[in-house]
Amino acid sequence: MKNIILTGFMGCGKTSVGIRLSYRVRRTMTDTDRKIERLYRMSVSEIFEKMGEEAFRDMETHCLEKLLDEPQGQIIAVGGGLPIRSRNRELLKRLGWVVYLRVKPETICSRLATDTTRPLLQGEDREEKVRALMSARGSFYESAADIMIDVDGKTVDEIVDEIVGNIEGGDGNYETIGD
Repeated sequence: MKNIILTGFMGCGKTSVGIRLSYRVRRTMTDTDRKIERLYRMSVSEIFEKMGEEAFRDMETHCLEKLLDEPQGQIIAVGGGLPIRSRNRELLKRLGWVVYLRVKPETICSRLATDTTRPLLQGEDREEKVRALMSARGSFYESAADIMIDVDGKTVDEIVDEIVGNIEGGDGNYETIGD
């Protein structure tokens, strides 16, 4: 049974969808950011501040390599910047079904309006930063994806239903809990 990997921009709902999906298909949920934070005993913000973005991106790659050795069938939510590296996109494809949760910049700005924990959104003009980052990353998310789901205006349950429908339609062999 393949892993299901959730990708997309920060704030698109990867963790929320991943948790709900893990209950729905009765599989373990792993969040790469949380895994890195536990391993290094620092928050992502602290890692960025003390070690820099490049060091964090190296940690993400290492985390994916380790996940290849773990049992299949997990739900894996990855950090928003993880797919920007070519090596990471290759690893994602090897890990399982890659689902891109596509979202509009306006939705992200609304969801993250009061969030001060995102290192790449610190400082002035958050909306411009969101738009620039989303523009730069969009093609990376798309090239890594097996499935793309637009999440704007949908509930977590609607998104999970769409993922399960796509996976089952692609013979992902996931047994679902009754609706």
